[in-house]
Amino acid sequence: MARLSHRIIKETQHLLAEPIPGIKAEPDESNACYFYVVIAEEYPMAVPKVHFMTKIYHPNVDKLGRMYKWSQAPQICTVLLSIQALLNAPNPDDPLANDVAEQWKTNEAQAIETARAWSRLYSMNNIQVDLIIKCASLLLFSQD
Repeated sequence: MARLSHRIIKETQHLLAEPIPGIKAEPDESNACYFYVVIAEEYPMAVPKVHFMTKIYHPNVDKLGRMYKWSQAPQICTVLLSIQALLNAPNPDDPLANDVAEQWKTNEAQAIETARAWSRLYSMNNIQVDLIIKCASLLLFSQD
């Protein structure tokens, strides 16, 4: 377990020193989607799991907000870059949300407009995110 923690700390320090540039949110930069990453004890043999806190209309994110179909990732940075790549270029040929993928294939312009509408409707502001983080912290630390 100490080796796992050391590796995660090292990777996190690297990300803090060299952050991955973000994606411009469309249609309005104030719309942001948030996700969290769960790193298992088996990491790096088990890939981190990603779960979007913001409801997102995307063929590679299921209805529960999970994005999990990728091969083993050697570093957390690779997982983050994979998320960024999928958000920039949805892959409807390998979907987690079949209905969204079908719309993306048959009417991409409408799918993009729906994604933008969901972004406006479901994006979270910083107050909501802070509240979620505080609630999650209370749950984690109250179980001791």
